[in-house]
Amino acid sequence: MLKTSTLKFLKDLKKNNNRPWFEEHRKEYEAAKADFYELTEQLIKSIAGFDKPIGNLSVKDCIFRINRDVRFSKDKSPYKSNMAAYFNRAGKKGNGAGYYLHIESGNSFAGGGIWMPQPSDLAKIRQEIDYSFADWGKLIGNAAFKRTFTRGIISDDTLVRPPKGYEETNPAISYLKMKSFTVTQPFSDTDIQNKNFVKEVSKTFLTMQPLINFINTALE
Repeated sequence: MLKTSTLKFLKDLKKNNNRPWFEEHRKEYEAAKADFYELTEQLIKSIAGFDKPIGNLSVKDCIFRINRDVRFSKDKSPYKSNMAAYFNRAGKKGNGAGYYLHIESGNSFAGGGIWMPQPSDLAKIRQEIDYSFADWGKLIGNAAFKRTFTRGIISDDTLVRPPKGYEETNPAISYLKMKSFTVTQPFSDTDIQNKNFVKEVSKTFLTMQPLINFINTALE
């Protein structure tokens, strides 16, 4: 669980996203950061129970800085209004699929999969879906998977035409056109502050593990 004060800090930061305010409230930020650090540490241990390599990660391998990179953005707000962690066997900058936790008041979720992979990796994932479409169908058709991830497989960008080497009649074509393969489950502010939050997030990650394994097998 996260403390109420952590969510309050993120709410206040969203309303006062500037350096002077942040420096005035640095103590609150440090407390919120420590709270999220502890949550991340608990999740590493929990995920390692069903995905052993995750246990080799440190918290610093997983969490993201709160500072935004504004170099190429029209929004020059210096800070993110969320805290996030990515659990990937190779660390947060590693290739392949992994588990993601996003904490933001009113917009928190657990997700996972792979987002906008490099063309060579995307080609491998598409090939694996095409070759192993029966296994893919069982994965996404699993009752617990469908119940947990009600939006199904999400792709921020999708091709209009089939990718090179595939026909429109391919039974897997709707997935072969995707450029990302992710799933998400939302959590309310109340959920986040519940003592069972780590358990519930871990349960979500366990449900998506077959997707993570499928993608990583394709890339290996």
